[in-house]
Amino acid sequence: MATQADASVDERIRTETITTRLMKRPELGAIGGVILVTIFFFFTASPAMFTLAGIMNFMTPAAQLGILGIAAALLMIGGEFDLSIGSMVAFAGMIFGVLVVNLGLPLILAIPLTMAFAAMVGAVNGAIVIRTGLPSFIVTLAFLFILRGASLVGLKMFTGGATQLRGVRDAVAGDWLTPLFSGHAFGGLFRWMAEQGWVATLASGTPTVPGIPVSILWFIAVTLVATFVLLRTPAGNWIFATGGDRHAASNSGVPVRRVKISLFMLTACAAALVAIITVIDTGSTDARRGFMKEFEAIIAAVIGGCLLTGGYGSAIGAFFGAIIFGMVTIGLTYTTFDQDWFQVFLGGMLLLAVVFNNAIRKRVTGER
Repeated sequence: MATQADASVDERIRTETITTRLMKRPELGAIGGVILVTIFFFFTASPAMFTLAGIMNFMTPAAQLGILGIAAALLMIGGEFDLSIGSMVAFAGMIFGVLVVNLGLPLILAIPLTMAFAAMVGAVNGAIVIRTGLPSFIVTLAFLFILRGASLVGLKMFTGGATQLRGVRDAVAGDWLTPLFSGHAFGGLFRWMAEQGWVATLASGTPTVPGIPVSILWFIAVTLVATFVLLRTPAGNWIFATGGDRHAASNSGVPVRRVKISLFMLTACAAALVAIITVIDTGSTDARRGFMKEFEAIIAAVIGGCLLTGGYGSAIGAFFGAIIFGMVTIGLTYTTFDQDWFQVFLGGMLLLAVVFNNAIRKRVTGER
């Protein structure tokens, strides 16, 4: 009897090994995936892929997807999906383009208004899910088509029949907020590094990499803020509790309805941010902007450790999941492989991530 009691006590107070704690981390699979993909391209791709210019090349699309993926990860941790996030990129891009080109508004007004439109649509998504009890998959699937269609109709209305709106770059040229959403940062530092011979230069002496793309800095900032919220604030506890068991969370005083609506607004605003960045960078917007990004964002979140059942995941995992996408998308251009293998990789990574995350879930919960 004493032995059984001691064993019981030991079970309750025993400390976990480092390996056990690491195995329970949701981002473990994504970090392992980055290592494996890096090793693969190290042996199969041109050495140019891992130069500073090559790294910036694959980090730029990873950053844009990552902003969406991190927002999608938080929503998935909260127990919901948003399939309209890709169409929101096109819709928000249209709104932003019309505000700066057709109405001539400065960025200090156009950006908040674009965010407000996106947040309103996100709130409508969340309210419908909560009030009707319908799966968010169905509700946001409907908005996927609604927003894509609205983007087409709106662009034709404001351009006289075209599905692309140009002139954004000229409209925002000289605006003091433009450098915060477009171009490269730390240009002076990179020029100095080129003078010291630390960065490759062109024949003219200018560095091959003029700086860090602003989208990458936004990507890092969003990751840090999301991680802090999840791990260091009551709101993060509410998100995990809401996705784990909404009824238990509600009975414990968690504002479940407010959390879910806020998360839908967050995903919509993340899509609007990506829209603003890409529209200013390219100088135009079109109705196909963000096509299929809703699925890529969700897959990046799943690769990053988010469970489809909610209540488990991390922003850091989505960060590495997006980097894997960027590496494979751009990395294949540095190899002799057909770039269409990316689609095979996409399905394979999703399947492996789901199987791995399911095994981790059983380990964490003790489920057999």
